[in-house]
Amino acid sequence: MGDKRHELATFAGGCFWCMVSPFDKLPGIIKVVSGYTGGHKENPTYEEVCAGTTGHCEAVQITFDPSLFPYERLLEIFWQQIDPTDPGGQFYDRGDSYRTAIFYHNEEQRVKAEASKRALEESGRFDKPIVTEILPAGPFYPAEEYHQDFYKKNPLHYYAYRKGSGRDQFLEKHWGKEKKRWLRERLKPLQYEVTQNNATEPPFQNEYWDNERDGIYVDIVSGEPLFSSLDKFDAGCGWPSFTRPLHEELIVKKIDTSHNMVRIEVRSKGADSHLGHVFDDGPPPTGLRYCINSAALRFIPVEDLEKEGYGQYVKLFQQRRDESKS
Repeated sequence: MGDKRHELATFAGGCFWCMVSPFDKLPGIIKVVSGYTGGHKENPTYEEVCAGTTGHCEAVQITFDPSLFPYERLLEIFWQQIDPTDPGGQFYDRGDSYRTAIFYHNEEQRVKAEASKRALEESGRFDKPIVTEILPAGPFYPAEEYHQDFYKKNPLHYYAYRKGSGRDQFLEKHWGKEKKRWLRERLKPLQYEVTQNNATEPPFQNEYWDNERDGIYVDIVSGEPLFSSLDKFDAGCGWPSFTRPLHEELIVKKIDTSHNMVRIEVRSKGADSHLGHVFDDGPPPTGLRYCINSAALRFIPVEDLEKEGYGQYVKLFQQRRDESKS
């Protein structure tokens, strides 16, 4: 590591696709890398690890600034992503390569990891023994590029996998209240009220209603890609308005009868964030107006898409530039 203030944390929690987004974008988190550790072969491939011939497990290695986000908080988040009572894998994924473990990088981390495990055992939250191991960190091999930031690169596959695996259902059952507390700490008050309590921000007094920069808009909670500036228009209503989402499959629509009205509410599929509403008074080609709260969104300008892990969307803007030249 180049900066002496930064430390490493390494966690195995089953499929590493699901272990990046919980830590990504938290304050003090420099980067989260998916990879393999705990085995005996140098530079193993994904296929070798899955075959169970190398002794490795899938893991994430986090570079963090402990002055901004202490190791104890990383441990809290780690426990809330896994089933620590399962000795044979995690949820849908079975086998030793999906085992759970905390790999400590120094004696201080070992002490804190063991204390956190002991506290979880004594809490009585689970009726089975905690089997997650605490082990010294060894060589860590980054996984293939297509595995890095998988939740950003392949959001449809990612959210379908999470739900189908049973992970989200398990976490909601055992950690639902803690998730709310974690979101209160992570989000600004208005962001929390909008996304979690279906509040509406003031028109014309929000961050993106008049934003004209090129880029995409992602869920403030989960980072799932939702809308593009290519589909944004000025509806005169004072909120960001779009003719369509980036991916219909990442949008959930529900009947909303609040405030003595009948409307179609729009929520994100992955995080279940309240986003806004959709109306049928929009312009061509869809005739729809997705009226969205800025507080539910994070804007990523086109020049930062690659750096932020959303490089696959750059081509949308390149196509538009090419069309304008022809």
